[in-house]
Amino acid sequence: MEAEPIKEVTRAPINWPAALMLGLTTLPVIMVLPFYLWNHAVGAAVWIWALVFLGLNELAITAGYHRLWAHRAYKAHPALKLFYAIFGGMAVQNSILIWATAHRVHHAHVDDVDRDPYSAKRGFWFSHLGWMLRDYPAAKPDFSRSPDLLEDKIVMMQHKHYLWFAFGSNFGLVMLLGWLYGDMAGFVLVAGFLRLFVSHHLTFFINSLAHFWGRQPYTTTNTARDNDFLAVLTWGEGYHNYHHLFQWDYRNGIRWWQFDPTKWWIASWAKLGLASDLRRVPEFKIQHARVMCEFERARAAMEKGLEKGSAHARYVELKAQMDHEWHHYTEAAARWGHLQSEKLSAAKEQIRNRWEHSEFKHRMEMKALELSMRLQHRRVGLLRRQFAKAAVPA
Repeated sequence: MEAEPIKEVTRAPINWPAALMLGLTTLPVIMVLPFYLWNHAVGAAVWIWALVFLGLNELAITAGYHRLWAHRAYKAHPALKLFYAIFGGMAVQNSILIWATAHRVHHAHVDDVDRDPYSAKRGFWFSHLGWMLRDYPAAKPDFSRSPDLLEDKIVMMQHKHYLWFAFGSNFGLVMLLGWLYGDMAGFVLVAGFLRLFVSHHLTFFINSLAHFWGRQPYTTTNTARDNDFLAVLTWGEGYHNYHHLFQWDYRNGIRWWQFDPTKWWIASWAKLGLASDLRRVPEFKIQHARVMCEFERARAAMEKGLEKGSAHARYVELKAQMDHEWHHYTEAAARWGHLQSEKLSAAKEQIRNRWEHSEFKHRMEMKALELSMRLQHRRVGLLRRQFAKAAVPA
């Protein structure tokens, strides 16, 4: 028999524009900036403006590119959109159209090694940076996913004139300030190159680190994690496990104490009339997801105990308790679905009066169901821990 010919593995061609851009923004930070800072005193104004530009760039990406355009989590006034287009272009992370389109593909095929543009399953380096350095097929823009973006005048204007937005904002604003403050080199190196370097890698952490480090309280169906420390670095984007399950929510940090400046930014503009239709996931659905995750972990602990031969009375008792909790869970979910259906039916049949008369009662029942889910999350978590303790070797 003839041996089968060995198939040649063809590497994707280098993406020269991205490779040059990343190289040209990285080399000055590594090779020039340390020597400059050693030999020159950089004034406070340079560092302040670097932080201001960094904040504006990150908000344009998180609130604009990401939550507004990629996920349509709210609507924005044209003036706010223009702000995002200018300072998002200054962040040099490609045009809104290409960035948001690729991100939609990422959510549609998360973790798929062939279709997710920056799949974490291909490793930390690939998801952080490597996916941009070569022309991988998955990264090719699929504009069929973005008809709304193709019709957005500001998106298309920025896409058509992207180089002017990127270079004009960076060189124009940074060099103008350097001239005004009499420290051109300091502004170019710190407020220019260093700010871009930091901005890039903070954003890249969401594609990489947020899929490797943290907890999974809402879903275990993908690699996304929630991480409070990462949320501080990324303007609230670190609550990534929640985001991958409920991507249309304008919030990533859903609790008042969770650090999500992007959420506060959007809510503030809504109060001023420049943002509207802020989308939120119902609290019951959030609690429903958390309880489901606890059930998954409790079942895993139970199965582990069965493998070890844990059939003693305590174990049987715990299993009966979990069966009871599951029955309660399915009943609560069914009741919530029924209440939602009643509300929708009332609206469709244009009998709002009948719904309004009973709206308070229904609202209170929904609140009771939300509380029930919160308490059940605790009980199932306790059962999971008890299963782990009850498991004994055969």
